[in-house]
Amino acid sequence: MTTESTVETASVAGRTRYTPPSRYTTVAIILHWLIAAAIIFQIILGWRMGDGPKGPTTYAIFQLHKSIGITILLLSLGRLAWRLTHRPPPHPVGQPRWETIASQVVHVAFYVIMIGLPITGWIIVSTSRLPIPTVLFGAIPWPHLPFLPELAAGPKHLWNQVGELGHGLLVKTTYLLLALHLGAVAKHQILDRDAVFGHMAAGAKPGWKEPRAWLAAAGLIAVVAACYLYMPSVKAKTPAAPVPAPEVQWRGKPALVQNAAPAEQTPSAEAATAPAAPAESDKALKDPVAWTVAKSSTLGFSAAWEDNTIQGQFKRWTADILFSPDALDRSKLTVSIDMASAATGDDQRDASLPSEDFFAAATHPKAVFTASKFRKTGEGRFVADGVLDLRGVKKPVSLPFSLKIDGDTATARGVTTLDRTVFGVGQGEWASTSEIGAKVKVSFAIAAKRK
Repeated sequence: MTTESTVETASVAGRTRYTPPSRYTTVAIILHWLIAAAIIFQIILGWRMGDGPKGPTTYAIFQLHKSIGITILLLSLGRLAWRLTHRPPPHPVGQPRWETIASQVVHVAFYVIMIGLPITGWIIVSTSRLPIPTVLFGAIPWPHLPFLPELAAGPKHLWNQVGELGHGLLVKTTYLLLALHLGAVAKHQILDRDAVFGHMAAGAKPGWKEPRAWLAAAGLIAVVAACYLYMPSVKAKTPAAPVPAPEVQWRGKPALVQNAAPAEQTPSAEAATAPAAPAESDKALKDPVAWTVAKSSTLGFSAAWEDNTIQGQFKRWTADILFSPDALDRSKLTVSIDMASAATGDDQRDASLPSEDFFAAATHPKAVFTASKFRKTGEGRFVADGVLDLRGVKKPVSLPFSLKIDGDTATARGVTTLDRTVFGVGQGEWASTSEIGAKVKVSFAIAAKRK
């Protein structure tokens, strides 16, 4: 052990004499100040999470809140292990017994909140209706608590309520403990003028002029200011690649949405088929014809979240289309979308979209749009009137699109606006349109080859 050891010995008349340490060890001091700063930062983050609408900024703060909470848990467990194996400095000589007991109670209570707050928060996340994964600081995956995510709805909700209640009570206890702790430190440093503050600030002397005490106060203010000034980046990442349309069968010309990512105008090799002779091609368009969609085709969506626009794509969808501009009365369109394939560029946000609060992909895995009525509204412009079945709710939807046919190649673009609340997309707190707008734009961009 070094000179920082909690135990020193001296030989006196053949006996060993215990000399108590004058301060905590360096490891204990470092852990103390790190955990203290993290708790203060965490409290301010909690306040910010409760202010205003739950937009992307609040969402990002919540992710950081989880990361710091787990960090506090790990640091606190390390601090507790160190405390159990290293003796602390003694209480001041002559300190009233009630102060000694109060100090011990506060220290034990601090360990309860330092460990209990992260665990109750962990329970809340593990039993949330939104299965959002925890990724520490956006880089390290952290699992949910075992067994809780797999519980039935009733017990899972009960555990969530227990977590919420426990977390709330511990937060209020934290406020009380911080007030008692800071008040006690000030009393010992300024009124009693003993060495208590020096236990955690090596070399500190009693009195209000001690620079280490002012440095600690400045550090507290800096942590609070840093938390309020912190503004996470909420710019949504664009999905890495164009939404593929594997084995997408188009028996007709698809409409392309204005807000979708531009589709390549040249279809892929797999989508290409041998061109028919011009005369046969012209004749074929008199009847509805089948089309094969290029893999570069996209199906996208966008929605307003607070002051931001979230853009995404569906990675898996199929289309069955028979279409000819000269045979609109016999043209047909069926598009089937895998609702679990929605991607907005944020893995944690995307994990929540298939949940019961949004797409309910477990019970309604597919959204299906079918249309058998088409109208021409201008040169190269059409409208498909059909029905959208989303979350088990069927509503009429009109899809305007532009179309260009060049021989055996067709390109189409279209966009329509849906009211998510009509289909029940957004349950509970997400049903409100003050945070996520009711209007969602759905768009597509397609290149296709005639079969």
